Amino acid sequence: MKHLVILGAGTAGTMMANHLNHHLKKPEWQISIVDEREEHHYQPGYLFLPFDIYTPEDIVKHIEEFVPKGVCLVKGQINKVLPKENKVKMADGNELNYDVLIVATGAKIAPEEIEGMKGGEWQKSVFDFYTFEGALALRNKLRDWEGGNLVVHITEMPIKCPVAPLEFAFLADSYFKHKHMRDKVEITYVTPLSGAFTKPKATEALEHLLHEKHINIESDFAIEHVDNETKEIVDYGGKAIPFDILVTVPTNKGDEVMARSGMGDDLNYVPTHKATLQSKEYANVFVLGDASNIPASKAGSVAHFEAEILTENILRFVKGEPLKEEFDGHANCFIETGNGKALLIDFNYTHEPVEGTFPFAGVGPLRLLKESRMNHLGKLAFRWIYWNVLLKGTHIPFVSATMSEAGKKYN
Repeated sequence: MKHLVILGAGTAGTMMANHLNHHLKKPEWQISIVDEREEHHYQPGYLFLPFDIYTPEDIVKHIEEFVPKGVCLVKGQINKVLPKENKVKMADGNELNYDVLIVATGAKIAPEEIEGMKGGEWQKSVFDFYTFEGALALRNKLRDWEGGNLVVHITEMPIKCPVAPLEFAFLADSYFKHKHMRDKVEITYVTPLSGAFTKPKATEALEHLLHEKHINIESDFAIEHVDNETKEIVDYGGKAIPFDILVTVPTNKGDEVMARSGMGDDLNYVPTHKATLQSKEYANVFVLGDASNIPASKAGSVAHFEAEILTENILRFVKGEPLKEEFDGHANCFIETGNGKALLIDFNYTHEPVEGTFPFAGVGPLRLLKESRMNHLGKLAFRWIYWNVLLKGTHIPFVSATMSEAGKKYN
């Protein structure tokens, strides 16, 4: 019997378990998925939790619900991978041998990387919303907050879901308007980038929305430390921005397991071929989702598209066939803009977000790079699709893993 091991039962790992369970022959192959957690979190839901749009019950379910029958769920902490020996060592001393390894260990916030970020004001006036605990603490703070300077801040790129901080700023604007206290809140968006987003066309549209909603933007801000006494973030040039609430996206890093295994880069991301999703160092190791260092967005849609392409490549690998260099960095992201509207962007390694329609040319029903109520409904519907379609490895009709240029307006 041959053994395929998946590290991580989050979005990417669970999708791969479901995809491969349909295709790898039994009993020739045994699939195991390893995770120490009991719960599976719908991470896009963290954005909505602080604003009481979602409840904890909306975004947390048991891992077992989504691991398919026939796949062995190994619960426990991973100590390290021994890639030259094709082994995974568990913290309890047990070992898992593998013929093929899939790394889907994700990314985590590392607030300790910035001096003072995880200091005395952590989860008092300094919050993240990239963890369940952080989003919940921020919800409790915002419920009773009477106003002041709200600073939404990105430490450095890359981060999971690059548009989420912008969405937070837009939703905060809407949230305080509905509480009839927008005039008591100054919102400032602080980014290390030279503009609101990583792609020029989208940056233009998003900065227009920031100005329209009277949200200040501070760009090219490279944070050096958080001053917990004066409640300021300070950059390397000495510029200080005061806050009453700091909503920060700390440095994002890959899992420490990759560091212990000697498989990660400086941020613990695994060097990966961007078109095949095969490890650059080990032929029988594949990487997807937030764990890789490919220059694609670290977003759930990317993991979904990767999983469809990686499934075929793993089937090719086990048959000794050449891998397809097919993944094009495709990302498809709804951007909540508040007041019941959202944008939709669709892009890849070589094409930036542009205007048009999706998924059907000229028909839509979703509009690209334009605010609409339909896009907002699409964003909310995605939670049902996530739990009932994506995690189960079911293809979404009319949405291809690689980006289609149909319906897009290129100048």
